[in-house]
Amino acid sequence: MFEQLETTVMRLKEVLNELSEPNTASNPTRFQNLMKEQAELTPMVELYHKYQTCIQDEADALEMMEGEADPDMKELLKEEYQNAKENKVKLEEELKIMLLPKDINDDRDVFVEIRGGAGGDEAALFAAELYRMYAKYAEGRGWQTEMLDLNESGIGGFKEATFSIKGKGVYAKLKYESGTHRVQRVPETESGGRIHTSTATVAIMPEAMDADVVIDPKDYRIDVFRASGAGGQHINKTSSAVRITHFPSGIVVSCQNERSQFQNRDKAMEILKTKLYEMQQKALDDERADLRRSQVGTGDRSEKIRTYNFPQGRVTDHRIKLTSHNLTGVLNGDLDEFIDALTAADQMAKLSKSEENF
Repeated sequence: MFEQLETTVMRLKEVLNELSEPNTASNPTRFQNLMKEQAELTPMVELYHKYQTCIQDEADALEMMEGEADPDMKELLKEEYQNAKENKVKLEEELKIMLLPKDINDDRDVFVEIRGGAGGDEAALFAAELYRMYAKYAEGRGWQTEMLDLNESGIGGFKEATFSIKGKGVYAKLKYESGTHRVQRVPETESGGRIHTSTATVAIMPEAMDADVVIDPKDYRIDVFRASGAGGQHINKTSSAVRITHFPSGIVVSCQNERSQFQNRDKAMEILKTKLYEMQQKALDDERADLRRSQVGTGDRSEKIRTYNFPQGRVTDHRIKLTSHNLTGVLNGDLDEFIDALTAADQMAKLSKSEENF
């Protein structure tokens, strides 16, 4: 660990030295990359310096305590020694987490796909609520949300919705949301007052870069059709919606919310690349079985991850056994309690696995 940290300290010095050189600013790409690297390395180096200070404080207090005759002063030094020791252990754990391999997708934007599952119209209504929940969460963080394809039910629900969320560190925050979400409540159409259980599935996919996936034009077909739904009168008069069928994988994607066929085609191609990239990432995870087992949540749609219980006003995440009685707040985008707890649990699981291997 210490060797890695010392290497990080040296690298930060190199980055700062290069940033201070007059010629660096004349190369915008290099300058931006160095600034990004500085921002990534600085928190770890600062934490390491605090850790070193604790080690020194612990050693100093122990040395002074051994040579101190005054009982009151000795007790004070003992307290300083214990504080330094406890802080050292805490900072060491934080450093270990910082040194865990970073998910290469954490800084990427995402495409989100929500589908109504078991429960008919009630499932579609719940899917629409999940969309609003994520849209509210994104809005609160200053992220941008764009609906790309929407298949609505007749009562205001979503049979299926595909949308993008763009911003800083989107995937890092939302990657644990993939899976089956379950709602328990009395539907408005239920005259007997019985509680029904319905589901909707969520898929969070990191946006693929052009270099990640290369698609042979012979491997797909593009169809155009008239869009439906919101968007203005023009949207139903022209064949602006686009559907792309990818033959090798069987994936079919569509986009109809842009005004022009060309815009919809570009967006649909982005979604296709992202789905193919996700398939590649899952295949890699399956090969690395140890990593797969250490992850909190597999990202599989079939995994039931969370229950939203209306009669009791609670939300329960089944992976980490966390229950909140802030159902209204959660559905209004207050997801930080769950996301922070899932992130911490995933880090601890990976840290434990790392220490086992070590």
